[in-house]
Amino acid sequence: MTSAVDAAAAPPPSRARLGSTALTVSRVCLGTVNFGGRVEEREAHRLMDHAFDGGIDFIDTANIYGWRVHKGHTEEVIGRWFEASPARRDEIVLATKVGNAMTDDPGDGGLSAKAIVAACEASLRRLRTDRIDLYQLHRIDREADWAEVREAMDRLVRQGKIRHVGSSNFAGWDIATVQTADAGRRPLGLASEQCIYNLLVRHPELEVIPAARAHGMAVLPWSPLHGGLLGGVLRKTATGTAVKSAQGRAETALRDPAVRGVVEDYERFCAEIGRDPAEVGLAWVMARPGVTSTVIGPRTAEQVDGALRALASPLSEGETARLDKLFPPIGRGGPAPDAWIT
Repeated sequence: MTSAVDAAAAPPPSRARLGSTALTVSRVCLGTVNFGGRVEEREAHRLMDHAFDGGIDFIDTANIYGWRVHKGHTEEVIGRWFEASPARRDEIVLATKVGNAMTDDPGDGGLSAKAIVAACEASLRRLRTDRIDLYQLHRIDREADWAEVREAMDRLVRQGKIRHVGSSNFAGWDIATVQTADAGRRPLGLASEQCIYNLLVRHPELEVIPAARAHGMAVLPWSPLHGGLLGGVLRKTATGTAVKSAQGRAETALRDPAVRGVVEDYERFCAEIGRDPAEVGLAWVMARPGVTSTVIGPRTAEQVDGALRALASPLSEGETARLDKLFPPIGRGGPAPDAWIT
């Protein structure tokens, strides 16, 4: 059996700076997209307690999360957790997002100054707090001039309602455009980019991650297991224990015979080295250049513990090379345009 960690390798640090800011965050971020509908409130509070006790002090949510109950439900769940122990709020780095519509009103959502300010006020009420540490633009709004977005965010910063601004699901050129426009005006600009990134989805390596690194931004990968696809989905399906991994993007991806074949090989590889597939997939993401904190979406305390084990037990160079053969990078690998040069 191959060792999961080279003898000379040291565990990675448990904390990292959020981009160019002085704020530090845990290398594992507790994502809350499953709170409400998949994880009921009492269990969500237990999960937050467990994660916090394990050293995870970075919580990520969004104003639309909890839509299986109602949009905003997840922020309400987190707010009641803070209310139960108010002193805990000072020990948590809290991130939420703005930009998606909360109602069926055609004028709702987007990143107009009016929408941003109103959404922030609503999130603060639901979260039962007076400030948001990282306020993220959930997606680009090409109808909103960046000067308007920036003015709204600057106003909220001056009022003490938010501390840092981040992006999510931005293209590399969006990041470069925004950061260049803000150069010299707001030195920190965007503090972070939250993007989908995992063994199966490696396109952020071309431009998104290089752009973020070049502009001093943290990278916060979401869906590091591609909705459970890389968490042992085939084994769990065979034993009837699959829950999230049998749904959503994982289910869609498995319809492709080529993807199913690669996942079969991946699960065999994980069995060969004696590690849980979820831990392998997470360990790979956590060790990627530029990655600051990995957003996990656990449903159980055991899944939180698995993420912490993945952080503490990085893959060996040989194991990483094997994964590159199973899930090759795009083109020649690395950032564009060099990845395309033959």
